[in-house]
Amino acid sequence: MRLFAPLYERALRWARHRHAPRYLAALSFAESSFFPVPPDVMLAPMALANPQQAWRLAWLTTWTSVLGGLAGYLIGWLAFAALEPWLRGSSYWPAYQQAVAWFDAWGAWAVFIAGFSPIPYKVFTIAAGALAMPLLPFALASLVGRGARFFLVAALMRWGGARMEPLLRRHIDRIGWAVVALVAVGAAVAYTWR
Repeated sequence: MRLFAPLYERALRWARHRHAPRYLAALSFAESSFFPVPPDVMLAPMALANPQQAWRLAWLTTWTSVLGGLAGYLIGWLAFAALEPWLRGSSYWPAYQQAVAWFDAWGAWAVFIAGFSPIPYKVFTIAAGALAMPLLPFALASLVGRGARFFLVAALMRWGGARMEPLLRRHIDRIGWAVVALVAVGAAVAYTWR
């Protein structure tokens, strides 16, 4: 099923728009606190379209993601009581419970893992605020985890350059479904660890 190819084509068009860095920053901020689409979907084609800007784009994505994570932390800290009924009824509730368990077991390492992996980072930012995790370890773990992820994406696109684009275009649906499968397997494993 060709679901990801049209999205990839659209992301490539957006990546070449003159306001693309602003869109990337907004997406990165929003994804860290409430929005479901990860910034990688814009960062990768933007770094591919402009390999000489890859490091700058990775920094932009990292910093705005950490700022969005701080917004998620504030949501958890200030508004969790109001948010909890909605969260309990959403598909994010098991992930939130897992985040709480991981915080109990690993502390700031849980934020680092969520920041780097395809686990929904926003759930961990809200949980960190709700649990009143110390802010400095939260911010540092977010910066390192998110930075490692986004610089890895930028490095791959910069390294692959123009020769990566046709390969990515040809295999984007397989890659997209593989990521979905990885997230599903990760969620299943996390659920069984509870």
